[in-house]
Amino acid sequence: QVQLGESGGGLVQAGGSLRLSCAASGRTLSSYGWFRQAPGKEREFVAAIRWSGGSTYYADSVQGRFTISRDNAKNTVYLQMNLLKPEDTAVYYCAARLTYGLLRNSREYDYWGQGTQVTVSS
Repeated sequence: QVQLGESGGGLVQAGGSLRLSCAASGRTLSSYGWFRQAPGKEREFVAAIRWSGGSTYYADSVQGRFTISRDNAKNTVYLQMNLLKPEDTAVYYCAARLTYGLLRNSREYDYWGQGTQVTVSS
């Protein structure tokens, strides 16, 4: 059984940085993504990475500020978030797919973590 566990969320001032981690157990999956959901809004795509090769894909709103990466030895995916803005405030979710694909549609992902809160103060 696959389990995804996020960590690293918290409260930070605008302009600051946070690094989220997503530890996967059970098996190595083919692609991972980060999504976020702010109160009253739909869940939105943030970034994705292919486990083999490390190809990445970002939402326009975070391009140049966020970096997704993975550590093969730890079976962990990271989201480094720099230059944070108040509009980045949301619950951030890690997701994973059984098959390869850098996809922004949340319905294309097979497994989800429980989420971690990120709050950016102005």
